[in-house]
Amino acid sequence: MTTALLRFPYVIGRGLTGSLDHVGRVTLLLVEMVRGLPQVRTWFPLTVREAYNVGVGSLFIVLLVSGFAGAVTALQTGYQFTGNIPYYVVGSLVVESVVLELGPVLTGLILAGRIGARYAAELGTMRVTEQIDALESLGRSPASYLVIPRVLAGLIMVPVLVIVADLVGIVSGWWFARQVLPLTDADFVYGARAFWRPFDAYYSLIKAFFFAASITIIPCYMGFSTQHGAEGVGRATTYAVVASSVMILLLDTVLAQILLH
Repeated sequence: MTTALLRFPYVIGRGLTGSLDHVGRVTLLLVEMVRGLPQVRTWFPLTVREAYNVGVGSLFIVLLVSGFAGAVTALQTGYQFTGNIPYYVVGSLVVESVVLELGPVLTGLILAGRIGARYAAELGTMRVTEQIDALESLGRSPASYLVIPRVLAGLIMVPVLVIVADLVGIVSGWWFARQVLPLTDADFVYGARAFWRPFDAYYSLIKAFFFAASITIIPCYMGFSTQHGAEGVGRATTYAVVASSVMILLLDTVLAQILLH
């Protein structure tokens, strides 16, 4: 017991210094990105290719997840609202749930697994095979070739995918709501417009932008920091997905507190 109590300050200090070390390394990576932005001819064609891979490559899974999210929301609403509550409330609940929460959060979590894992594995493999070291020895900025295209592609395409997810989720919720409730199109539209605020759409895009930064910057940092061969690549990939997912949930809470209150 005494030994455990004596080790407690050591564990806390080690965790604190490790966290500060990660913050410093991420800051240096961001500085390298800013320094590489003037090299437009280097990162622009790579950004276009990455944007295509992120957008088109992730479209199917985003459509699938958002469609099921809207369907489940409508079916649960049909189960719960079977009393004296007017049916047009279903339209409001489906639209607000999808736009404010389900669309951006589920899309962010899915892309954290798909994009984040790929970025961390690619850059981690390049680090342990010394390809990044070769770029540095040639006087080239690895950030211009490897980080900036990936981050910019995510910042551009993730909000677009969130918009698509919001629209598909609403349409799916509308269709399934009509299957379980005596709900007309006019009722659904009236309910959707009754409690709609124009800021809701901006809020969804703001969350998408912050989520995009999380699922691109964190995996790129994890890939750049990879060590110890193939085992390190696997560890970095796992840490990247977990850290990105946790950051998405944390940002979701913080942004809701700041922007909605």
